[in-house]
Amino acid sequence: MVSKLTEDQIKTWLDEVKDPEIPVLSLNDLGVITGITIEDSGKVRVDMTPTFAGCPAMDVMQSDVEEVLKREGIEDFEVVLSFATQWNSNMISEKGRAALKKFGLAPPPKHNLIVDIELIEHAKCPQCNSENTEMKTPFGPALCRSLHYCHDCHQAFEQFKPL
Repeated sequence: MVSKLTEDQIKTWLDEVKDPEIPVLSLNDLGVITGITIEDSGKVRVDMTPTFAGCPAMDVMQSDVEEVLKREGIEDFEVVLSFATQWNSNMISEKGRAALKKFGLAPPPKHNLIVDIELIEHAKCPQCNSENTEMKTPFGPALCRSLHYCHDCHQAFEQFKPL
């Protein structure tokens, strides 16, 4: 007897799809996978919401999702980049926040969907947990990151920007 395909099963498969710029972070933990539906016909639809409108990694992410679906035997599927759900950094899971910190990126602080410069300026150092840090520039190596310096451990680090 063939078991019925479930959204949870697909979500589990997609745990292996990592952000190409932060390879310790799955798309599920990043909050980029915003919907999985299975039609009565068996067609699978995966909705993805970019973190930034111009995110250069979205094509790679979409292709990686398609590859996982194909490998798992799903023949009829659609992977849709959609802005129907607006992504924000609160969508990063606790597991994802821990992975960011372990990777050396300060996770974004939780917020009430109002992001001002003060929220971006202050970051906890991922190396020593100090709050004695300063933002050097809001422009990091990717749109989603800013550069900071810790005055306690004297290390430069990046923060995943709160959005």
